[in-house]
Amino acid sequence: MTDLTKLVRTIPDYPKPGIMFRDITTLILDPHGFTKVVNDLAEFAAGMRLTKIAGIEARGFIIGGALAHRLALGFVPLRKKGKLPHQTIVETYELEYGTDQIEMHLDAVDANDHVLLVDDLIATGGTAMAGVRLLRRGGAEVAACAFVIDLPDLGGAARLEAQGLKVHALMAFGGH
Repeated sequence: MTDLTKLVRTIPDYPKPGIMFRDITTLILDPHGFTKVVNDLAEFAAGMRLTKIAGIEARGFIIGGALAHRLALGFVPLRKKGKLPHQTIVETYELEYGTDQIEMHLDAVDANDHVLLVDDLIATGGTAMAGVRLLRRGGAEVAACAFVIDLPDLGGAARLEAQGLKVHALMAFGGH
């Protein structure tokens, strides 16, 4: 068995002092680790009647794209504002230091879609909640949210669960 936590690189004081950045690039470099991530998330998704996987830019594209391929589903990119070429809808969310925005193509989902939202990490939950709002505004049902890493001390998973969402993470790290 591959211990995924051993494949995550921790970078102290990035992007600012006091932050322990959890870097999944070392995990996805490892073929066994990357395969385990995708297989474990596919197992979580089994039986959900999903029609699409949505991934949050940028590492959510890597995990979500591989998972969509594994499950033979379409992939919905949730991107930073100004990166998508067609008509979009946008959501603003709070950061520690201000606000940011993500957007989705207006025609990416509809009322027939059951979507799993995927990202590499859940911290405070602001980005994930914005992704949920985008998908719902497009008409989709958000079946669940899945992450490689949860930082439970920051409360993001609990915030999503308080909104009635099913949340799954493959591993957790204390602190931030």
